[in-house]
Amino acid sequence: MDSALWTPTDADLAEARVTEFARFVEQRHEVELPDYEALWRWSTIELESFWRAVWDFFEVRSSSTPTTVLVERSMPGAHWFPGTQLNYVDQVIRHMRPGRAAIVHAREDGSTRTVTWEEMIDQAGALAGSLADAGVGRGDRVVGYLPNVPEAVIAFLATASLGAVWSACGQDYSASAALDRLGQLEPTALITADGYVYGGKFRDKAADVDALTAGLPTLRLVVTVGEASGNAVSWADATAQSRQLSPAAVPFDHPLWVVFSSGTTGLPKGIVHGHGGVVLEHLKSVVLHSDLGPEDVFFWYTSPSWMMWNFQVAGLLAGSTIVCADGNPAFPAPDALWDIAGRLGVTYLGTSPGYVLACMKADTHPGSDHDLAALRAVGITGSAMPATSSIWLSENIGAHVPVFSISGGTDVVSAFAGGARTAPVWAGELSVPFLGVALDAFDEAGNSVRGTVGELVVTEPMPSMPLYFWNDADGSRYRDAYFDTYPGIWRHGDWITVTDRRSVVVHGRSDSTLNRNGIRMGSADIYQAVESLDEVTEALVLGIELPDGGYWMPLFVVVPGGATDELRERIESVIRTQASPRHVPDDVIATPAIPHTRTGKKLEVPLKRLFQGATAAGTLDASAVDDAAALAWFVDRATEFQRVQRAR
Repeated sequence: MDSALWTPTDADLAEARVTEFARFVEQRHEVELPDYEALWRWSTIELESFWRAVWDFFEVRSSSTPTTVLVERSMPGAHWFPGTQLNYVDQVIRHMRPGRAAIVHAREDGSTRTVTWEEMIDQAGALAGSLADAGVGRGDRVVGYLPNVPEAVIAFLATASLGAVWSACGQDYSASAALDRLGQLEPTALITADGYVYGGKFRDKAADVDALTAGLPTLRLVVTVGEASGNAVSWADATAQSRQLSPAAVPFDHPLWVVFSSGTTGLPKGIVHGHGGVVLEHLKSVVLHSDLGPEDVFFWYTSPSWMMWNFQVAGLLAGSTIVCADGNPAFPAPDALWDIAGRLGVTYLGTSPGYVLACMKADTHPGSDHDLAALRAVGITGSAMPATSSIWLSENIGAHVPVFSISGGTDVVSAFAGGARTAPVWAGELSVPFLGVALDAFDEAGNSVRGTVGELVVTEPMPSMPLYFWNDADGSRYRDAYFDTYPGIWRHGDWITVTDRRSVVVHGRSDSTLNRNGIRMGSADIYQAVESLDEVTEALVLGIELPDGGYWMPLFVVVPGGATDELRERIESVIRTQASPRHVPDDVIATPAIPHTRTGKKLEVPLKRLFQGATAAGTLDASAVDDAAALAWFVDRATEFQRVQRAR
């Protein structure tokens, strides 16, 4: 698309927080930064000056004034702000305002519960005291098995204030799946709940909580939100004794939390991030890119299992009110998230391409059916956003509201590229690389490429890159994950195109690349085409290299009405027209459902390996998949495919 879908107004350019930051940098460093492009270039070339400017602009609280920003400007091995001590929670406490909402819990039934700043900080202080009484101290792990409720946020703040390390997963995980993650950490305390509501039903998790507790022999304390059983302490009792929340100063790179990879193959990887790196990265992302401040209401539909939960909590670093919703985003109606946004005066709403597509197919009208007057921006992440969905959003929420697609990962618990209040938005594109992110696209030889598909790489270190992986003493798994292809360069594993205007188009995971006759293609281009058809609920494409040198590229489609020959022809036609003839699959196969990770990503790589002959047990962890029946269907198809191959 040549014309921008959204263009900043003069008021946007003048009033954006990123503009205020640019003026701050100009005065300090006597440079001219007339636009976002100039600021981004400066931020990646003058890396140390940029991150020190972020520190000073936000007046980050620390025990002493930093004297050095970066030791060893290399990857891996960069050492940020040596000798500096701080605490994430200090950056939250500074925004406390009496009577103002810090967290709003939006329930499925339309009711809400508000937690004020005083209540949040008082409860965090009380819980921190209970944790300390149980022997939780610096470096100990506190884990959560919780829905997306205010108590999860409060438990994280209490943990971090002590210098202990937080990790969590949602209660949609089974006890065994939760143990695969949390059990690696040998936690000292567990914060959990007796269950959650989803789709109008209460999901009792008492049995799973008991199994999880039994599988964590290092526990000294279990706190339950709701009805406590056994030796567990109720949340009310654990927060009954008033104690001041006094964050302990810890080194810049002291572990803050452990977030886990999707975990479809083997045990999920525990990725460790530090206090300082997260504080700086999230202040930059939520304030300079998302333009959030103390008057904003920030709502990203997410789960404690997903890094976007951590990203939403960062709204507190900006003084914003954050919204927690733990129910079905399409219950009691497909436009449930828009209803929450309208009722609560949400100013920034975050969701996924899948939810937007579902709203399109359900013929919802969010702009006319809900009062979205307060809405200033919509964020999208989780997978590539089709241009058609961007256009639909613009038409249905108002052309004055920018739609910022962002792309990043659990690995850096932030984004590499996305939007900014001062940069135009083009349909199907991510407007800009984020500040301080030396983003590029490389070909196989390590050359920078423009206008064509390449590997997403980052050529300079970021403060929120992992400190290390859990149980990776020699760092080999960490190095292999990001630096095995281009030494000293972070390879993220996504196919992207960097356009001449520096915007970014995401094509999907490079480890699931379609490679037909030597031509590499991204799966996202096919999904954007085929999922635009009303009859197709969802699609999955696989590119399978065969032992005889052949190549099979099937497209699996969820079609509630059935896949007729006429529909198959239209699917092939729309792919041929909107993508290219080489994107047309070899077969179009109807399937009851598509399995995903529990954070919503399609299982392209594990399913490809199944069709290539790998065993299900050795290929993926079924407990990490959202739909066991859908997975079983694919396992059966792969088994039959392999039987036919052997018979040839």
